[in-house]
Amino acid sequence: MARPYWSGQIQISLVSFGVKLFVATEAKGEIRFHQISRKTGERVRHQKVLASAREEAPDEAAAPVEKDEIVKGYEYRKGEYVAIEPSEIEQLRVPSKHTIEVTQFVGMDEIEPEYLEKPYFVVPENDVQAEAFAVVRQALRKTKKAALGKIAFGGREHVIAITAPDDDKLAGMMAYTMRYQEELRDPAEYFRDIKKVAINEDSLELAETLIKKKAAKFDPAKFVDGYEAALKELVEAKVKHAPIPKDETSAPKRGNVINLMDALRKSVSGGEAGGSRESEKKPAAKSGRGLSLIKSSSKPTAASGRKRKSA
Repeated sequence: MARPYWSGQIQISLVSFGVKLFVATEAKGEIRFHQISRKTGERVRHQKVLASAREEAPDEAAAPVEKDEIVKGYEYRKGEYVAIEPSEIEQLRVPSKHTIEVTQFVGMDEIEPEYLEKPYFVVPENDVQAEAFAVVRQALRKTKKAALGKIAFGGREHVIAITAPDDDKLAGMMAYTMRYQEELRDPAEYFRDIKKVAINEDSLELAETLIKKKAAKFDPAKFVDGYEAALKELVEAKVKHAPIPKDETSAPKRGNVINLMDALRKSVSGGEAGGSRESEKKPAAKSGRGLSLIKSSSKPTAASGRKRKSA
C-alpha cells in the first residue's frame, strides 16, 4: 500500500480516533513530453539563478543557485523580502495539521458539486481505531450526512467533507477537500446576459423524453481519454516515420438555423440530428461511487445564498 498523504485524528465532540488519508486519484496518461531543442534534439534543463545576475548580464550564463540556498520569501515591500525557513512553517500553530475537528454535519445533497475539489480514501490508523471508525462510518451512512471540518496540508488549510460509501463492500470512508466560498466566481456575472426565452411545452416534453431514453447507470469504465489515444497514435507514427494522422472531421458550421422540434423528434425516434452514434452510446452523467455521495440539490443552501466573490 502507498504511504498515507496525511495521518492524524478525527475528533467529534469527545470522540476521537486515528485515521490515514490516501490520495484517491492518480495520473494514468502514458504520453509524457519533455522540452527539447528544435536544432539539436537535446533535452532542455532549467536552472534557478539570481535575478540580479540575469539583469546585469542577460547574455551570459548565470551561476545556478544551490537547492540548500533557496528558501521561501515574502515581498513585503517592492524588491524587499523577508525569508521564511521551512522549520518555521512546520512550527505554525495550526491545530488542523494533526486533527480534523468535525464542526457540523450536513445533508449530502446540500453540498453543491462546484465546492468539491479532490477525493481521498480514509482508513483507520490501526486495528485499535477500527471500532470507533466503523461506528462513525455506519452512522454517517444511515443518516446520509457528511461530516465537515478543516485539515491542513499542502501549504494551506482546507475545508474537508467526510462521507461513508453506500457500498457494503467498501469498509472505508471518503473525504473531499473543498473550495472556499471566495474561490468561486459569481455565476451571475456569466449568466446574466443569457437571453430569456419562452419554453415551448411540446419541446420540453420531447427533451424530457430524450433524457429518459438516454439515461443509464453510470459506468466510469466506458469513458476513455480520446486525446491521450490520439497523442499515442501521433507519437507512434513519428517514431516509425509513418504518415502523421490528421483530424478529418470538420468543425460544425456556426450560425445554421435548425428547427428545434424537428431535431428533438429525430433524436427521440433514433435519428442523429447533429449528434453521433458514439455519443449516443455514452450513458447520461449520473453520480459515481465517490461523487454520488455528495450531489447537487435544487434547494438553496446557506452557501449558495451568499454572493460569491469574483476571482
